[in-house]
Amino acid sequence: MPVRAQDHQEPLYQRRQYEKGGIGRLYWDYRDKIVLSWMDGRDRRVADIGCGEGITLEKIGHLFPEKCCIGVDGLQENLLICRAHRLDVLGGDLYDLPIKSESVDCILFLEVIEHLDDPERAMVEIHRISAPRGKLIMLFPNDVMFKVARILTLRLKEAYYDPGHIAQWTPKSAEELIKRHGFRVLEKRSIPFLFWRFSLHHIVVCEKIP
Repeated sequence: MPVRAQDHQEPLYQRRQYEKGGIGRLYWDYRDKIVLSWMDGRDRRVADIGCGEGITLEKIGHLFPEKCCIGVDGLQENLLICRAHRLDVLGGDLYDLPIKSESVDCILFLEVIEHLDDPERAMVEIHRISAPRGKLIMLFPNDVMFKVARILTLRLKEAYYDPGHIAQWTPKSAEELIKRHGFRVLEKRSIPFLFWRFSLHHIVVCEKIP
């Protein structure tokens, strides 16, 4: 289900939406292909923070079986879904992660930061668990363009669903946050188009400053 579903709504489960196929699944696969293209042989220990129902986590296991990969999520329902798919997950607060300091080579932080009421505190924890020169891959959505795209593709239930986003992040505000917390930006990209204003997501790839 969504990272933060609203009480008055029927949940939209990620795996159910993904299994419908169509353009939604094609785009999710495209998104993940780009995100995972920034992983390499140095990323032996990987953590997917806010892993949801584990779709991306599952792909990592298939593509990189040699890596030690763990998911972390705060919703019990998400954990149960992940475990039903035999994924390694931990229940935990994103502000107090159940992971040892400097123990993770690559952290995925995908479509999570927009849900947080204290992103600064979350970044402190991400910096703590990141190994020296560890990698952080952050991705967040462009809510306006997502709504437009869903209306145009007649996905009206999703278009008017409230996912509980607290803030709309931009490439500039995300980079400022990252730099305040001891990371340097290595790569950045808006997808599927070059310009953020017309894109659905922005990806920032960072390295922990030793």
